[in-house]
Amino acid sequence: MWLTDMQKIGVGLTSFGALFMLLGVMLFFDGALLALGNILFLGGLFLIIGPQKTFYVFVRKNKLRGTACFLGGILFVFLKWPAIGVLVEMFGFLNLFGSLPLTISS
Repeated sequence: MWLTDMQKIGVGLTSFGALFMLLGVMLFFDGALLALGNILFLGGLFLIIGPQKTFYVFVRKNKLRGTACFLGGILFVFLKWPAIGVLVEMFGFLNLFGSLPLTISS
């Protein structure tokens, strides 16, 4: 499967976002790294799958709880409560993308 140039940029942004979030957690929940990681991750996801599919991922009726927790966690990180934000964000991420490995394997 070939990737367009925008999707390649999205993969890079998502990778750097994950790296910054990992560094933010390793450096005792550094809020700046976590916030930058969140922005890069969401921007990369937007570029990889496109605006319409990104919107669909976050507003499906059965995924609204995950969306609320994920975005609420990002908000907590921005409001300088990084430890709580990361926990809430992880819960939301698992609710949003928890079924992805099952979907890929089948």
